[in-house]
Amino acid sequence: MSKTQQITDVIVQQGILPLYFNPDETVSVEVLKAIYHAGIKAVEYTNRGDEALNNFIKMTVVRNAEMPGLLLGVGTIKNLKDAKNYMAAGADFLVSPGFVKEVADYTVSKDIFYAPGCMTPSEIIAAENAGIKFIKLFPGNMLGTEFLTTIKDIFPKLLFMPTGGVDTTKENIEGWFKAGVCAVGMGSKLISKRLMEAKDYAIIESATKEMLEIIISIKNKLNSNF
Repeated sequence: MSKTQQITDVIVQQGILPLYFNPDETVSVEVLKAIYHAGIKAVEYTNRGDEALNNFIKMTVVRNAEMPGLLLGVGTIKNLKDAKNYMAAGADFLVSPGFVKEVADYTVSKDIFYAPGCMTPSEIIAAENAGIKFIKLFPGNMLGTEFLTTIKDIFPKLLFMPTGGVDTTKENIEGWFKAGVCAVGMGSKLISKRLMEAKDYAIIESATKEMLEIIISIKNKLNSNF
């Protein structure tokens, strides 16, 4: 099985991809530990500040020592240079806010999982033609479930994951899964700035655990309806 497929399977099985950034190295590591203890097997750390790469390098060291089986990816990849820097730093996969052709070509040729952000059918077609199989619908709250319901039949071989404004309510998440997503990307609604500032890692862990349970129950319910 290809590495891309292995990572796809983990994210699909998990049903959620948590994502966050914090300029503080210690906070970044402690959040990672909290969501790992909650049961997370794949997480996206976003490349959103000058400290991001150094923090990520530290996170991979701690992951390798203490968190076996955790896939550590990087988001907000906007160019090939950043993609290569993070892969060299130990990233398992890459995510972008938009479709970056040079990153797609690089990742497809190297069997690296890459989820580009797409907002239009044209962008999704460009990603599919580049060999991408996993699409991040971004921003999810702007597009909504009806967008996916409308376009999904055009792209039967692609997997979709909304990110941006996905709410933590069961109703919101169930709406997305009913529309046909394979997972939901979840950032500040789950790992909020306020919780990170308060260093409330226990709450982050329990909220993540609860989110995983909600997703399992939604998937079980939808599967039993078929």
